[in-house]
Amino acid sequence: MKHAAPSAALAARYRTVFISDVHLGTRGCRSDFLIDFLHRVSCDRLFLVGDIIDGWRLRKSWYWDEACDEVLRLILRHARTGTEVTYIPGNHDEMFRAWLPMGLEIAGIRLRPEAVHVTADNRRLLVIHGDEFDSVVRYAKFLAVLGDWAYSTALRFNTWFNAVRRRLGYPYWSLSAWLKRQVKEAVKAIDRFETALAGEARRRGFDGVVCGHIHQAEMRDVNGVLYINDGDWVESCTALVEHADGRLELLDWAAINRFSFAAPRGAAVPQAA
Repeated sequence: MKHAAPSAALAARYRTVFISDVHLGTRGCRSDFLIDFLHRVSCDRLFLVGDIIDGWRLRKSWYWDEACDEVLRLILRHARTGTEVTYIPGNHDEMFRAWLPMGLEIAGIRLRPEAVHVTADNRRLLVIHGDEFDSVVRYAKFLAVLGDWAYSTALRFNTWFNAVRRRLGYPYWSLSAWLKRQVKEAVKAIDRFETALAGEARRRGFDGVVCGHIHQAEMRDVNGVLYINDGDWVESCTALVEHADGRLELLDWAAINRFSFAAPRGAAVPQAA
């Protein structure tokens, strides 16, 4: 879907911001784009809707750079300066789910299995990562891990593939994004992920649901319930924001700012002051 651009691409204040599927600890994470976003927005509430840190990948091979540290530092800065930060672990950062029964708050960040958000125009939204409604993850974790490996391999291949395309004068083209669309659309068709989440929200009396997990930013009505997926920060680099009047909007941060996925990491984003 197309994402509307805000009236200005400079610093903006929102009532609420939702981000998910950052996958810190992987080479595919666009932490440089997210750093720019976190520097240039402020909000009253920040929801981290799962898979912020990729524990699956870190258990296999350690990758953690200064940009990963900077993302965490900026999130902590938001919490320290008055933003209510809620962290809902996903399946890739499921190591934090063991802490959920304790109701912990760490450095101003609340850990919750899910959350309820009431918009300024009084709509009640269920906020949940969503892997509970993905049968591949729920019933066949081995297949999910295999899919994660294939996706990560495709991301690595992208670097080489697009270096060749640049030399030949061709624009950036993402093999991994294309593969993701094919696989995820098949999974959605089988599992009816969006319908299941919207149905759960309706069953529990909510007006809508905000989720992540499938790396597919979307906002649409599903049988009378508002379904919103806030996307990811691997390739789509999207966030859901709530304006002061309760209006909800998906922001494609890379498209709004004309960031290049083909440029070297860090070079695509102006350095923050």
